[in-house]
Amino acid sequence: MPIGLFASDEARLDALRQEFEHEASFSQVFVVLTVGATLIASLGLLANSPGVVIGAMVVAPWILPLQAMAFEILQGRLPMFLRALRTLMLGVVVCVLLAMAVGHLVALPSFGSEVINRTSPNLLDLGVALVAGAVAMYAKLRKDAISALAGLAIAVALVPPMCVVGILLSSSLWAQAYGALLLFITNLLGIMVGAMAALGTLEKGYRSRLLHSRLSLTSVALTALLVIPLGSSFYRLLQRSRQETKAQQLEVAIEQQLRSSTITLGSDPAIDLVGLSIDWKQNPPLIRARVRVTDPSLPTSRQVADVQSFINRSQAPLRFRLLVQRTAVDLVGPETAPNPPELKVLPPPSQVPLPESQTSDDQPDGD
Repeated sequence: MPIGLFASDEARLDALRQEFEHEASFSQVFVVLTVGATLIASLGLLANSPGVVIGAMVVAPWILPLQAMAFEILQGRLPMFLRALRTLMLGVVVCVLLAMAVGHLVALPSFGSEVINRTSPNLLDLGVALVAGAVAMYAKLRKDAISALAGLAIAVALVPPMCVVGILLSSSLWAQAYGALLLFITNLLGIMVGAMAALGTLEKGYRSRLLHSRLSLTSVALTALLVIPLGSSFYRLLQRSRQETKAQQLEVAIEQQLRSSTITLGSDPAIDLVGLSIDWKQNPPLIRARVRVTDPSLPTSRQVADVQSFINRSQAPLRFRLLVQRTAVDLVGPETAPNPPELKVLPPPSQVPLPESQTSDDQPDGD
């Protein structure tokens, strides 16, 4: 019978307690789902397939013992908390060992974005984990919101970061593996603290325990410590975003200058500026201008040098190097005489119509 139908709060909480005790156990179902989720996630990460990784997130059962840990912290039952923690840690060990084995077998020389993106967590990841943990506990307490659990498993992944740890350890990439481990710890603590906050808010009997339990305060303190490395990563993310925005603005401004200024690749009718890109990794930054020309001798080296000087003057003190990539175009077509005015296809410019009384009088005689 659903929990919400129990007559008393005590009976409902007792049913919750039994559910969490069951979910904290290291069972065959937990092992099978952990192995399946690990293999799916590892192969999806190596294949750089977001859809496969998402499937692994849904299969993974780790959020169950994690919720049990949050519940047992507020219950003050240390043995049951340690039981749930043991279950989760055994799952982590199985996951890392399997992922390392898969990584050794596949032995890719490089990894795609699905792996790399999980090595630089920041404060945004912690925020997502806190909210997801709170909503997950709400769905646990309110059975009519249970459909949200699949989406929450996708929003905050626990298995994929540990698969990344195993894969990177198999390639001896220690620094990147640390970043993935930090993401896992962020998600773990964020979900647990968020779940405790939701449980303490929704259930009156747990509000005081939320603020006075040593395990609860320890969990919050550990989560707060994550702000230091995550904040540093978030600051680097902001700096990189600002630099990319500035680079895009400079690229647009330079392209507009080349199209509109008098000293420009586009000022000659024989040269058509198709596009422009800037390689900011080089010093000075390299501008690649793609042009179509009807005269293969254009643009001349002198023209390119003049345009480069013009760009460097306009963007001083920043200096650029200009490289023009030209494609010759042959214009083929015979000459023909122009059409007489009365055969023009386009209509004449619109004019204000005259009143009907004047239109017949103002018509030409036709002589």
